[in-house]
This record gives sequence, structure tokens and C-alpha cells, in this order.
Amino acid sequence: MFKKHQIYKTDKYNMLTVEVQGKTLIAREITDQWGEDTHTFISRPELMHWAKNRFRESDFVGREEELEAIMNALKEV
Repeated sequence: MFKKHQIYKTDKYNMLTVEVQGKTLIAREITDQWGEDTHTFISRPELMHWAKNRFRESDFVGREEELEAIMNALKEV
């Protein structure tokens, strides 16, 4: 049984989930712009490195709480 964490979900077309499969972390990102994108990581530091590059502070100007909530949810995986 895999443990699935919902990081965020604004609607059925914009969401990010992370599945924990043993030591492997699989991030599935669905966006209305790019469709579904899957990323596989072998460690939490690797996942967080991707997240810091994917969710840049410059993209969240005026929405800092949203960025903080996403990063905190990822840290709890």
C-alpha cells in the first residue's frame, strides 16, 4: 500500500500529490497548462531541491503564504 500525500489542490486540473513507494517518492503534478507531469525522486532532499526550483519565490509575489504552505506540505511527506 502506497501512502499518498496531497500537497495542494485548487481544482481537478491543478494539483500536486506525492506518493511514497518504499524509499521512492513520486510527485504527480497536474496543471491546466501542461497536463500531467510525473517526477520520481529517491530521497527527500532530492524532492525538496526540485520543489525549490519549481516553486520560486518570484512566482509567488503577494502569495507568500501559498508558497509557504506548499513547501511545508512537501517537508511533511
